[in-house]
Amino acid sequence: MTRAESAGLVGLLVLLGAGWGITQPLAKLAVSTGHAALGLVVWQLAISGVLCGALLKLTGRGLPLTRPALGLYLAVALVGTILPNSASYEAARHLPSGLISILLSTIPMLAFPIALALGLDRFRPRRLAGLGCGLAGVLLIVGPEASLPDPAMLAWVPIALIAPAFYAFEGNFLARWGRPEVDPVQLLCGASIVGVAIALPVALATGRTVAFPAPSDWSLAETALVGSSVVHCIVYASYFWMIGRAGPVFSAQVSYLVTGFGVLWAKLLLGESYSAWVWGAMGLMFVGLFLVQPRPKLAAVLPQDGTLDSAAPQLQDGPRP
Repeated sequence: MTRAESAGLVGLLVLLGAGWGITQPLAKLAVSTGHAALGLVVWQLAISGVLCGALLKLTGRGLPLTRPALGLYLAVALVGTILPNSASYEAARHLPSGLISILLSTIPMLAFPIALALGLDRFRPRRLAGLGCGLAGVLLIVGPEASLPDPAMLAWVPIALIAPAFYAFEGNFLARWGRPEVDPVQLLCGASIVGVAIALPVALATGRTVAFPAPSDWSLAETALVGSSVVHCIVYASYFWMIGRAGPVFSAQVSYLVTGFGVLWAKLLLGESYSAWVWGAMGLMFVGLFLVQPRPKLAAVLPQDGTLDSAAPQLQDGPRP
């Protein structure tokens, strides 16, 4: 790999971190007018499905509809989008956006015990120490009275941790049962379509739909939702391409950037400020990320075509906003 190619990959890594980092402030803006979380998830899935479907059409690729592929779409729709994103939108309604970004950095730490249970990883004291740092960071957020702007926010921290837990399980699921016949764009497209088919009837039955006006009548909330959905679709597919091109060890470093940019975007776009306890928690999260990141000698590289290979257990170590 040439120096120019290496520099390009580093630049792309920064862009991915900035892109994923901005989705949390955009999510907070999306709920700012009172939109129901499930209704926002329906629109997020619909936008993602349209974008991925258009990309598949332009590249002449179809959408696999085999039984294994449909099962994969269903699992990712539920575990990777509907359940965690519904929790994230509810948490964003009550917690600072930057705090949610910090909590998202627990994904690889939570993934470690799940990987052990599924037989995807072996016990390593270094990674256990990383898990401990992550838990200590959470305690710094929920423990001291001065850590949160409002003590009432404490009840919503466990809700914010639902998404990282589901994302950690999703990554391990893909590593354990992922199918090489489905590439990242096909997976995202199929999961989005199945997700709409599941979430829309539930939203209609519970009255949690979100009426979407014409673009000329969009408020800041609708603009933020569309922007977040588009960014997520582009970044998610690009991240899996990077794993295939540069390997999971290099790609997993985006976790630091997602958290850092998430806090930065929250300060710039929302004017958020944090106590010393929260900054200390962020430092512990970074230490934990360093300890749980996969080591080069253990890293498996995905095929160059970017397909999902069940022999790549390091997928669980990446972020999943």
